[in-house]
Amino acid sequence: RGRADAVVKTPKYIYVFEFKLNGTAEQALQQIEEKGYLIPYQVDRRELVKVGVEFSAEKRNIERWLY
Repeated sequence: RGRADAVVKTPKYIYVFEFKLNGTAEQALQQIEEKGYLIPYQVDRRELVKVGVEFSAEKRNIERWLY
């Protein structure tokens, strides 16, 4: 149903990132849920962490992020 923009795996966690340039961090988290980006990692025993990142085109940097 889709793929996350980035996935980072550590010994204890799996971080699933969704980036938004013309959207909000909340929308990014919602997309992770709606499109099932966590499903492939649910059999893993590591803790899953969703991260929504909002970029500002004006500032050309990260505006905010939520997890």
